[in-house]
Amino acid sequence: MAASIGFYHLTKSGLCQALPTLLSRSLQTKERGLVLCKNDNQLSEITEALWKVIQPIWLPHGCHYSGKQDDFPEWQPIWLTVFEENPNQAAFLFLVGGQNVFQIEQFKRVFDLFDGNDPEAVKAARQRWRNLKEEGHQLTYWKQGDHGWEQGV
Repeated sequence: MAASIGFYHLTKSGLCQALPTLLSRSLQTKERGLVLCKNDNQLSEITEALWKVIQPIWLPHGCHYSGKQDDFPEWQPIWLTVFEENPNQAAFLFLVGGQNVFQIEQFKRVFDLFDGNDPEAVKAARQRWRNLKEEGHQLTYWKQGDHGWEQGV
């Protein structure tokens, strides 16, 4: 089954500013989120950003990275990891490090966030787009505009 995959081109803010808003919206739809980070440093930056979120008051989450895993991942509405796993049975996958996931079909929706100010990240995102399109997935493109996310062509 083909997955619905949105590419999110970050041009106005960084990942740690954009991701909490998308995660918050996911929780509002009663869906769990899985954030697949590229490494421990990125995961640490994101979890720190989630703890500082003011609106909503709190984004509950747990983590799994080298040498550490929070307890009860199945209870966590948001799970941050550097491993290809889905212990909280998330329906929404957030790719934040340019990863290619081999079981992408298990997710209802996938968010591929990439830094639009990094030419290499843009190039890699274009290649992921081509590969996923060839596999028959439904793709959408979103770019940060002056008033939030704008769907592109």
